[in-house]
Amino acid sequence: MKKYFKIFLFLAIIGLIAVVSVNYYVKSTTKKDIYYSLKRFPKNDVGIIFGAGINGNQPSKYLKDRLDAGILLYKSKRINKILLSGDNGRDEHDEITVMKNYCFNHGVDTTKIFVDYAGFDTYSTMYRAKHIFKIKKATLITQEYHLNRAIYIGQKLGIKSVGYSANHGEYLGYKYVCFREYSSRFKSFLDVLRNREPRFVGNPIDINGVSNYSKDDKR
Repeated sequence: MKKYFKIFLFLAIIGLIAVVSVNYYVKSTTKKDIYYSLKRFPKNDVGIIFGAGINGNQPSKYLKDRLDAGILLYKSKRINKILLSGDNGRDEHDEITVMKNYCFNHGVDTTKIFVDYAGFDTYSTMYRAKHIFKIKKATLITQEYHLNRAIYIGQKLGIKSVGYSANHGEYLGYKYVCFREYSSRFKSFLDVLRNREPRFVGNPIDINGVSNYSKDDKR
């Protein structure tokens, strides 16, 4: 029994070292690409906004701040187009429709809005941005805790990525999501390593073509 405990302890230590090392690597290689204000912020054609939960037909605090940040960049002409990526897998949890309506109601030209209906996680969003929407450069818009991972995935998949922090005020459970991010970064590292393909891929939608935003979708 003592022998097995030692083996378990050894493996646990190795695993912990691996997680810490990967997190250090991801954060240290992407921190220079994170921006916190419009000052000296580089212009990009496309901004990607990640889904983050909804409350009925309204965005959560996390998602609202991401959308507000993206709309600010759009109105400040730091980005020309917005790709909304989220989970609409269930009628009772349709992030995409909430995100689309919010952007439309806050003055974003619908011809400049593109929609990814299968962005079920960060890796899927970035993979689909590269392979479905043919994006080569992008501004990633989300909270600070999430940006290192998103930028890392984007860059490894061949998208020249910078991040804009959407942090604004305090968030419920922020310490928890920051802690959880350690395992999420490690998982993303493995996803990149094995070139994981998302569950849904689909037909190409050229980001330089006609928007796939539909005014006929439920509002």
